[in-house]
Amino acid sequence: MTSATATAPAQTATKIHRAIISVSDKTGLAEFAHGLVAGGVQLYSTGGTSRFLIENGLTVRDIADYTGFPEMMDGRVKTLHPKVFGGILSRRDNPQDTQSMQEHGIEAFDLVVVNLYPFEQTAARAGVQSHEIIEQIDIGGPSLVRAAAKNHAFVVIATEPAQYAEILQDISNLGAVSYELRRRLAGAAYAHTARYDAAIAGWFEKTQPDAVAAHPARLSVSLTLKEALRYGENPHQQAALYASSDAGQSLVSAKQLSGKELSYNNLLDLDSALAIVRGIASPAVVVIKHNNPCGAAAADQLSVAARRALDGDATSAFGSVLGLNRPVDLATAEVLVEPGRFIEAVIAPSFEPAAIEALTTKPKWKASVRLLEYGPMGPAQPRWELRQVEGGMLRQEADAQADPQAEWKIATGAAPTEAQRADLDFGWAVVRHVKSNAIVLVNDQTLVGVGAGQMSRVDSVRIAIEKAGDRARGAALASDAFFPFADSIPLAAEAGVTSIIQPGGSRNDEEVVAACNERGLPMLLTGRRHFKH
Repeated sequence: MTSATATAPAQTATKIHRAIISVSDKTGLAEFAHGLVAGGVQLYSTGGTSRFLIENGLTVRDIADYTGFPEMMDGRVKTLHPKVFGGILSRRDNPQDTQSMQEHGIEAFDLVVVNLYPFEQTAARAGVQSHEIIEQIDIGGPSLVRAAAKNHAFVVIATEPAQYAEILQDISNLGAVSYELRRRLAGAAYAHTARYDAAIAGWFEKTQPDAVAAHPARLSVSLTLKEALRYGENPHQQAALYASSDAGQSLVSAKQLSGKELSYNNLLDLDSALAIVRGIASPAVVVIKHNNPCGAAAADQLSVAARRALDGDATSAFGSVLGLNRPVDLATAEVLVEPGRFIEAVIAPSFEPAAIEALTTKPKWKASVRLLEYGPMGPAQPRWELRQVEGGMLRQEADAQADPQAEWKIATGAAPTEAQRADLDFGWAVVRHVKSNAIVLVNDQTLVGVGAGQMSRVDSVRIAIEKAGDRARGAALASDAFFPFADSIPLAAEAGVTSIIQPGGSRNDEEVVAACNERGLPMLLTGRRHFKH
C-alpha cells in the first residue's frame, strides 16, 4: 500500500455511521447525541454514559454486547478490545484492513466522543486519598482518543463539549465531517491527552520526596488557553493567557466585574500587585506601574491607605494598576475616582455594590476601569517559576516564603524605635518585589521613594531620595541586597533617612555598619536577600 493511494480519501469528508461515546463531562451530550441520531448515526457506549443516553430517550448499543466481553474490575477494563480499536484504527482504503474486519466481525467507527476521568479535580479535592486519585487515571479513554486522532484520515475525534456544535454543523451542511475539521480536532485531541498526562506526572512529582521532586528528570507543564489577548507588551507582538492545571484561586481565576478585556501588561502588573499586598497584614494598597510599585501604604483604614499610596508618586500613578488586600468600600472607591486620577485596573478580595457604582459610573475613562474580584486573599503558596531562555527553561522556587524575623539582627549600636521598626518591616515587605538593584524609602508606612533596576546600588539610593524629596526626612530605607560599599550611607543620612534594613553579607559589612554608627542610624540585617531580575 503506497502513501499515494492512502492520501486521496484523507482529503474527503467522512460520513458518520457509528459513534462510540464515553465521557465523564456530559455537558451538552444529550443534545449532541440527538443531533447525531437525527443524522442517521448509531450510538455505542459504556457504563454511566450509556445509562445517561438511554435516560435521555436514545437508543444505545452497549460495547460489552458488541464485543461479547463484559466490563470487569470495577470498570477498569471495558473498551480495551480488538473489536473496538480495530474499528477505530482500520484504514478504510486498505484491502488487508478491510479483510481483517470482515474475518473478525469488526464494525467501523467513524466518530469517537471521549473526555477523560476528572483526575485534576479529584487531585485538587481537600482530604482526598492517594488511592482515590489513582482510580481517576484513565486508561481506556486516552487510548481511544489517541487511536481516533491517529486515524483522523477516516475518523472524527471529539474531546470537548465545545466541539459538538461544529461537528453537527458539518454533518448538517455536508452530510459528513470535513478533513480540515477532522485534522484540527486530532491536534486538539493530542493536546487534551498531553495535558492529562502532564497533570498526572505533576501529581507524582509533588508526592515524591523533596530531594526528588525539586528537580525531576523530565518536566511536564500543563496549560490550557484561557483567552487570546489583544497584543503583548507592544502592539506588534501576539499574546495569549493560559491557565495552569492547578491554578486554583489565582489571578487567572479572578472574576472580572467591569471594564474592557485585560491586556498582557495589565496581567503582569496585577500579578505584582497581588504579590505585594498579600504579604502585608494591615489594610494595604499598592500602586504598580511597569511592573514596579510606585506607591504603597498601610493604614488602619483602607481609604487612608489608598490616598497615601496614590499620592506617594502621583505622577507615576497616572494609568497604574492597583492591588488591595481588603474589600473595597465606598470611601476607598471615592478616593480612587478623585479628579486627576486615572487607574487602568484594580484587584481586591471583593467590592461593595456602592463601590462598584462609584468606580464605573463616573466620567467616561472610569467606565472602562477593569475591576477584578479575587476572593479571600490568603498568603501566597510557594510555587515553582519557569523562565524561558534560548534553548530551554530556567526553573526556580518562587521567592514567596515569609522571612524569619526572629533571625534578624540589630547590627548597630542604636536599635530602631517602634515606629522605625514598623516602617522597616513595611519597606522590607515591598522592596523584595522591586526590580534589582532595589531601594525603597518608607515614611509612616507609606512608600515615598523607589530606586529600581539600576546597575549600581548607590544610583538606586540617589533615585529613591530624589523621588522622596522632603519626605525622605524620618524615612526608613530598605535594600533588597547588601551594600557593596559604605557610599550609600552618607547619602541616605544627609537626605534625612533615620533607619536602614538590608540583608548584609558584603565583605564590607563592617564599613557599612561603622558608617551607620557614626551617624546614629539603626540598621537591621535580615540575612536573606531578594534579588528580582
